[in-house]
Amino acid sequence: MAAADRPAAAPLAGITVIALEQAVSAPMCTRALADFGARVIKIEHPDGGDFARHYDDVVLGQAAHFVWVNRGKESVALDLKSEAGVDILHRLLSRADVLVSNLAPGACDRLGLSSAELATRYPALVAVEIDGFGRGGPLSHKRAYDLLVQAEAGVCAVTGTVGAPAKPGPPVADVTTGLYAAFSIVTALYRRDGVRGWGGPAGDGTSIGISLFDTMAEMMGYHLTYARHAGVDQQPLGMSSPAVAPYGAYPTADGHTVVLGTTNDREWQRLATMILGRPDLAADDRFATNTGRTGHRAELDEVIALWCSRHDLAEIQRVADAAGIGNSRYNRPSEVVAHPQLVQRGRWREIDTPAGPIPSLLPPAVVTGYEPPMGPVPDLGADTERVLAEIGCTVSEVGQLRESGVIGRPAETEVGT
Repeated sequence: MAAADRPAAAPLAGITVIALEQAVSAPMCTRALADFGARVIKIEHPDGGDFARHYDDVVLGQAAHFVWVNRGKESVALDLKSEAGVDILHRLLSRADVLVSNLAPGACDRLGLSSAELATRYPALVAVEIDGFGRGGPLSHKRAYDLLVQAEAGVCAVTGTVGAPAKPGPPVADVTTGLYAAFSIVTALYRRDGVRGWGGPAGDGTSIGISLFDTMAEMMGYHLTYARHAGVDQQPLGMSSPAVAPYGAYPTADGHTVVLGTTNDREWQRLATMILGRPDLAADDRFATNTGRTGHRAELDEVIALWCSRHDLAEIQRVADAAGIGNSRYNRPSEVVAHPQLVQRGRWREIDTPAGPIPSLLPPAVVTGYEPPMGPVPDLGADTERVLAEIGCTVSEVGQLRESGVIGRPAETEVGT
């Protein structure tokens, strides 16, 4: 989406982001910025582009991961292994506010994009590098993907069930790191533009490093704190929580699964008396505190499972709502697509892609008076000529760049050619 097409009221209108990104973490970061009106110029190699474009072809011939995290961006096909390509990149950076990258370890340094070099050459630029393990440690040199980091950080050990560890379904390392990066960028822009300082003058260059491993260590905060102070590793509990009980998933009489949860002693008392009809359990000293209940989790789960097996889902949820007990229905992704909570609140929008329009969810934040732009998903290199013209490239120069393969061939990069 060109700058002129962006809504003037967008919170990040006027901010230009250059993205050297692949897969999910950095694309999630820049999509979040685009959702709030930033202009995101995605730099892709002319030969295939972002490798997430080719994970699958289920979305009208396009990859589900790619269309999910790349709406609202412009694609410039540029070979950064060429001197001319790097020169074009620097011409783009000279006009940009933000650089986001998640290339392989050391790739930015080899391109002359180290934090020191960027701060000297572009003192107003906010440069964010997303990597796997952060700099300065024994794993800093390693490539890192979502599953690898989740395993290394202990996430898989507390997911699944005993003897059957699992990776959470969504790519939580990628997504949370991307969102932390977006938050950090907005904070840096806030500081850069003189609203607030943090110890240095605005305009001296801001370098931000954020790693998937550090983000996952933060997400593991409860489990790490517990392990450090209790001296034991909590075991994975499937659809439950080691912190509170009762809290879990239970089959219903009509073939569904209901999830019931309590978070304090008062809720437990209501669940025992108003739902289970068991005042004896409410009065039992073994279950009086959460510590006691977690210690007798299996016994409570057996009682609750038996009760749920005798009632339909709708009745269980009606009674639980009346008692003020948290509850939900276990849904599959195909059921969430048509979930009434999304449909009735108008959370789906139609966005354009090179292969045709598709539904896409609005970003989670609902901001009064602001409608996210929900821009199109770009074809590889679709915006190359226009963006190059903006930085002063002549028609002749563009032709030479294409002929040498620096920006790819028109048939490979331009929509409709």
